[in-house]
This record gives sequence, structure tokens and C-alpha cells, in this order.
Amino acid sequence: MISLKKTSIYNKVLKEINYPFGDIFIFDGFVVSEIHEGVHISWDQHTKGIVENVLEFTGGDGSELIYISHRINSYSVAAMDWLKFYNNSYNLKGHGIVSYNKVTTFNIVIESIFFNKKISRFSSLETAIDWAKKHEFISN
Repeated sequence: MISLKKTSIYNKVLKEINYPFGDIFIFDGFVVSEIHEGVHISWDQHTKGIVENVLEFTGGDGSELIYISHRINSYSVAAMDWLKFYNNSYNLKGHGIVSYNKVTTFNIVIESIFFNKKISRFSSLETAIDWAKKHEFISN
């Protein structure tokens, strides 16, 4: 479990956004997040700002982006806040989660209740990025 910053794909990052609670990496067609240990991610305190910053850079409503959550740290997500994401007319082409433990897998099940598309699970960042690159050519 190493940060994307320490991989060979890091040189393909178009923009890196660093927050006190985590890092966001924008690529062509997909975004990777790495949230810090122990953070509880909520719409009002975290996600709304992330979405606004990413869309300011990429344009659109996110419907052409794939979001990969690279869970190298243990943190929690306010799963019901996915409803706020959609209520603000945002969308995603796909959502992938890279998890390395069973606790994270349980959290994915909870999140999938509120996310309106299938959440794809991966055991490596490389596999998730390969999926995102292939998925970006598939129309919704």
C-alpha cells in the first residue's frame, strides 16, 4: 500500500490538489483520491470542495469522469452524503475503490447503497487505473 506519488503513474498527473485531509490526483478521464488516516469524509466539510475544485479544472458535471478512491489509509465516509452529491446535479461515469482490508470492503457495501451506479472494487491501484482507462471509452 503505497501512495500514488511513489508509483510510475505519478508523472501522468495533470493536477494535484492537496488538502489537510488528503490528496486528489487528476488524470485525463479519471481522478484518484488518497484520504489521510482517521478522517471522516462528509459532503459539507470535504467532498463539496473537492468536487468544485476538480470540476473547475476539468469542466462539466463530472459525468465523464471516473473516480478512484485509493484507500491506503483507514478513514470513514458519510455514505448518505452521496445523496447530496446527486442532489447538486453532479454525476460520475464510474466509481472504483482500491481496498486492502476487510473493514474497507464492509464500508464499500454501505456506500454502494447510496451510490446510484455499481462500485467496482480492486485490490491494486494499477488494476483500478487500467479499468478506468478502459471504462472511459464506454458510453453510459
